[in-house]
Amino acid sequence: MENIVERKYPIPSGDEAVQEFGQRQVPAYVFATIFASLCIIIGLIWDICWHISIGRDGLLSPPHLVIYLGAIISGIFSGCQILGLTFWSQEHQKSESVKIWGFFHSSLGALFCVWGALAMLTSAPFDDWWHNTYGLDVTILSPPHTLLALGIISVQFGAMISAISLRNRLYLESKVNRAPNAALFWCLAVSAAILLTMWNILLSEKLGPRSSHHSNFYIIASILFPFLLVAVGRAGRHRWTVTVVTAVYALLMLLTLWSIPLFPAEPKLGPILNHITHYQGFRFPLLLIVPAVFVDTILSRYPLFSDWKSAVLLGAVFLVVLFAVQWYFGAFLLESEHARNWFFGSHYMSYGRDPEWEYRYRFAPESVQTGTELMKGLSIALGCSIISSRIGLLWGNWMNKVKR
Repeated sequence: MENIVERKYPIPSGDEAVQEFGQRQVPAYVFATIFASLCIIIGLIWDICWHISIGRDGLLSPPHLVIYLGAIISGIFSGCQILGLTFWSQEHQKSESVKIWGFFHSSLGALFCVWGALAMLTSAPFDDWWHNTYGLDVTILSPPHTLLALGIISVQFGAMISAISLRNRLYLESKVNRAPNAALFWCLAVSAAILLTMWNILLSEKLGPRSSHHSNFYIIASILFPFLLVAVGRAGRHRWTVTVVTAVYALLMLLTLWSIPLFPAEPKLGPILNHITHYQGFRFPLLLIVPAVFVDTILSRYPLFSDWKSAVLLGAVFLVVLFAVQWYFGAFLLESEHARNWFFGSHYMSYGRDPEWEYRYRFAPESVQTGTELMKGLSIALGCSIISSRIGLLWGNWMNKVKR
């Protein structure tokens, strides 16, 4: 059922609807925030490769500058959108916005982008002070990196919700033409894929190939991915939304994996155990595109299922399919000589790791589970996947209602 909300101005009908539908183009700030999100995620992956290849960085290192550029672009374009709505828009345009501090008008997406940009730029001097005080980070989620991650997620979510809210308004206003807007669909798909990539990076330490034979891998994946994928699938209004999103995610990961190691890099901080001359690549993407096909199929074939019934089916299918493909593919990436090349990148290693480590190309005993322990962990993962899918359906239903 379509969600119809009360409006403060008349909805055009007939020829007027078709004309308005054609005139309302995707605003520049939507494209700008998606481009900003792309800069941020590329800079972030480059920064990780910098740390494992060079080690020493600074406030104005090249990867940091790319990340800051994304924050600045997002903040400027979204800020201009807020000012334009506040001072130079008509009343019916203001009615499509949210009010801030009783005076400013903004789209919901622009509001998230501005907040995220401010958080990102605030984290920069905080991170520099942290390094000067405590040295290099030993984990991805140090306090300044956590603030940075929250800002990045806010920018990426803002870009996605900007595309969704505009799509919802166009869908509601055009009573004659229900055809999907291709530009808006790709805006949604790309912004969601960038957010999915960020999701993966945040817990990449727990989702590597050498963890793929332990139930914790599938517990974390079942918490992390279904609610985003299911939400985007429910809100996408396209049969293959989730598949396209995961394909774009895989492409982003692969392009950075294949391109960054082409450039020279040498470690500048000891101890140097692995002598390298080029950047070390980040990681081959998870095979999320396989369960994504099943998620799309379920959402399109069983639209009348109750949300709980859909959540059980989606959660179970996601876990079973992910386990079936990632268990064997993780073993291939870690153990097979055919994965030690530029395409799969399993031979890349930090300069600070011993290249002769006995478990470099095989599973360490503590990273493998079999029998009862594995089944118990997968049972927990199943419950997490179902709950995550249910939250995703709720989130998707909410996104279908957003029109501001």
